[in-house]
Amino acid sequence: MTTPAAEEKRVALAAVAGAHGIKGELRLKLFAEGLDSLKGAKTLYLGGEKRKLVSVRAGGKAVIARFEGVADRTAAEGLRGSLIEVEREALPALEEGEYYFSDLVGLPVVDDGGAAIGTVVTVENFGASDIIEIEKPGGKRFMVPLIPAAVPEWDHEKLVVSADFVDG
Repeated sequence: MTTPAAEEKRVALAAVAGAHGIKGELRLKLFAEGLDSLKGAKTLYLGGEKRKLVSVRAGGKAVIARFEGVADRTAAEGLRGSLIEVEREALPALEEGEYYFSDLVGLPVVDDGGAAIGTVVTVENFGASDIIEIEKPGGKRFMVPLIPAAVPEWDHEKLVVSADFVDG
C-alpha cells in the first residue's frame, strides 16, 4: 500500500530537543516506540545528513544519543529541532491493522457523506489512543480520536471521519 507519506524516502524516528552535557550528546524526543527503533537502524540521517549513531541510552524522560561528527555542546545545540530519520524501506513490515503515523499525514479527509473536510497534519498519542489533527482549507484545525466510532474507515487514498466528530 502506497500513501503520500510512504512515497517519501525517509521517516522521522525522533527530533533533537537540545544538547545534553558538554561532549556533544543530544537529548531526543522519540516518535517511535523505545530505544530499539534507533538501535536497530543501520543508517540514520541527522538533519538530513547520513550519520553514524555512536551510542543511545535512556536519560530520564528523554533519550540521550551521540552521533559521529557532533563533538561538543555548541554543535549539539546547533542541531536542536533537527529530525533523526531512517529510510522507509528499513522499517519493519506491519501486521494487519498496524500503521506508521507517517502513513496518515497528508491524507485527504472526508466526512461519512463524502464531503471534503481537510487534510491530516499530524498524529499524536497522549496515552489513551492515537489522535489525528485535521486542518481545514481555511487553516482551522481540530482533533479526532483514531477509534472506529470517529474514523470508520481509511485507506491509502483518504481518511473518513464520522460527521458527529467534525468540528464546525
